[in-house]
Amino acid sequence: MPQLDTRHTARHGLGLAIAFALTSWSCAALAQTAANASEEKTPERANTQPSATLEAVTVTAQKRTENARKVPASISVVSEQQLENQHVTQLADLNGYLPAMTITDRGTPGQTAVSLRGIPTLGPGAVVGTYLNDTPLGSSSNFARSSGFVLDLLPYDIQRVEVLRGPQGTLYGAGAMGGLLKYVLKDPDLDSFEGRVGGGVFSIDGAGGNGWNVRAGVNAPLVEGRLALRASFANEFTPGWVDNAFTGRKDINDTRQRSGHVSLLWQASDDLSVKFTGLHQTVDADDNSLSILDANRRPRFGLDGTDKPANERFEKKVDFFAATVDWNLQWADFVSATSYSKTKTYQLNDQSKTYGPLFPLFGAPEGVSTFPLSLDLKKWTQEFRLASKSNERIEWMLGAFYTHETSANHQELSARSFAGVPVAGLDPLAIVDLPSRYKERALFGNLTYKFSERFDITAGLRYASNDQDFKQIATSGSLLELGTTTGQSSEDVATYLLGARWHLDNDSLLYARIASGYRPGGPNVALPGVPPSVDSDSLVNYEFGWKSLFLDQRASIDLAAFLIDWKDIQLSASTQDGLTYSANGGKARSRGVELTSAFKLTPNLRVGFNGSFTDASLREDAPSLKGLSGDTLPGIPRWTAALSADYDFQWGAGFNGHVGAGYQWIGKRKTNVDHNPNAAPLPASGQLNLNADVSRDNWTLRLYLRNLTNERDITSLGPVTSATTGAIVEWQANRIQPRTVGLEFDVWF
Repeated sequence: MPQLDTRHTARHGLGLAIAFALTSWSCAALAQTAANASEEKTPERANTQPSATLEAVTVTAQKRTENARKVPASISVVSEQQLENQHVTQLADLNGYLPAMTITDRGTPGQTAVSLRGIPTLGPGAVVGTYLNDTPLGSSSNFARSSGFVLDLLPYDIQRVEVLRGPQGTLYGAGAMGGLLKYVLKDPDLDSFEGRVGGGVFSIDGAGGNGWNVRAGVNAPLVEGRLALRASFANEFTPGWVDNAFTGRKDINDTRQRSGHVSLLWQASDDLSVKFTGLHQTVDADDNSLSILDANRRPRFGLDGTDKPANERFEKKVDFFAATVDWNLQWADFVSATSYSKTKTYQLNDQSKTYGPLFPLFGAPEGVSTFPLSLDLKKWTQEFRLASKSNERIEWMLGAFYTHETSANHQELSARSFAGVPVAGLDPLAIVDLPSRYKERALFGNLTYKFSERFDITAGLRYASNDQDFKQIATSGSLLELGTTTGQSSEDVATYLLGARWHLDNDSLLYARIASGYRPGGPNVALPGVPPSVDSDSLVNYEFGWKSLFLDQRASIDLAAFLIDWKDIQLSASTQDGLTYSANGGKARSRGVELTSAFKLTPNLRVGFNGSFTDASLREDAPSLKGLSGDTLPGIPRWTAALSADYDFQWGAGFNGHVGAGYQWIGKRKTNVDHNPNAAPLPASGQLNLNADVSRDNWTLRLYLRNLTNERDITSLGPVTSATTGAIVEWQANRIQPRTVGLEFDVWF
């Protein structure tokens, strides 16, 4: 049994003090009357009367500005206020919060995989599309490994996050098989000057120090009504809480996140606007939060302990630039969206337990083997759209899309003694570069015909053509044949949408939807016995939904049922030497139900419940996965659920307050398909979060507590195998972040 570490005791003074204040304040606040509470907590609206009805939520996920309750598709929105109240700093903080969405965290922000509706990331290509405003960000090809490095923004100056479930192949094309994740940044305001500065401190249970963050933003009309600038900066430091028994280092997983955003909006005329956007985001982690379990999946060094000779650093830098033109032609709206992005990723993996057992075969004791991976993605995109005016009997949209991306993929695998001396005849095990190019052209369109004010149908089609090429340049090593090998591929893909919407009344609708999506195939790595290319995979989704606003607009329910047929599944397979390649793996089916609900019990009290049931399994044997027909797909919980409550109130002397609570839960699942011998169970996990704030005039003081009960369930788990025997020697586990308590202060001017 591990001994208690008394060195942590003194670290929790800040956390305990804030937790006590938060608990006391919450109890006091709930005892207040709800006479004149505010729906929003920002000082600009602190004195407005609360609404007795649920507020409307505007989204752009279907490339039109719409009320989310009128969109004939399953969609979730996380607002800026929700992100701030819950102190969300990475996608993993939302795991279990949104129906049918699973977020896999590999130990730092940015090392993240996302799946929707039971479509897991079994291969290197992403199954969920990622957009920043009107343009995609992230690779469409397999060689940039986009599935494990989904865009994970530090959410400051973000207006909302939209999640559109189900394949979005018609409007968003390649990779949006499971759905779409869209970040919407704040636009400049042409009329009002506004500034904001803030900062905070927080404590993580078991961490060696306190975390902190600072942020600032300004909106400035340069020419009133015509030209405005918005700029912001945020910097967050998260202290580590994992200890390395091998090196003796404590709290190894310190992480720094920085984000800068600049946007310039020019209203050239009443009908024409041009917006320029720039964003810079970095993640810099000294190590990850993965801990070690033995071969029987028992903690070897406590819940937060590891033993590795190398620091598994992670660095990611995103530079994004975009220009968007909106032109009102009176009879239609024209949009041009242009973007250029550059994403650099560096990930160091300690492979000593895998390849160290090879060293004695070459007359050397076991030592250190590291695998640094460097990715460099450059991507241009251009989209033109012409859309009819809304509220016409016939609504239509026509578009053209082009993207060109180049990706550098540099990999090294070393074999050295603990003193850093190369193992003769073995080091390096491999040095290889995999540069690739991806080019795609697409035409798309949809048409909605309204038979009446209550009933309409929609049809959509997208035709895309992509060309890819790559080189495998092996310059050194004993695991690969040296030399240069090239590969090419090209494919044409059509995706479609058929839908119908029936408005039962002004506040309720039924919809049915059939939609397809795909993920591009491409050339494969050159290894003995490996096919030269992998085919694209595709799926078709059948969906039926109901959206209703009732009880005098004080309650809402969004309910959707879906069935997805997936074929030619792209997945990662391994050679006997542990080298990975891409393969196709038969068919699968995912079916389920999603529920999103909200209730305004009083003008001051809002509660919500989200939940989902998903049954995702193979429909054919998948030898590459060592799975059989009927096996459950890996990483997909059958159940997810989330509860939330927010209560607003007013004190005397102009003070306004808010308290909130939320519980997010994700059910049990497995790390692999059922018949895979390396499949391991992941337990159900949940966490309780609290937040409270008080504001007056131009300032807000906020307290938050994430994971109140300090749950430490495992959220991801991966086996480490020996290259000599193939046996599992240990497991790497990531757990829910320990209890985190923080205090923040913001001032507007």
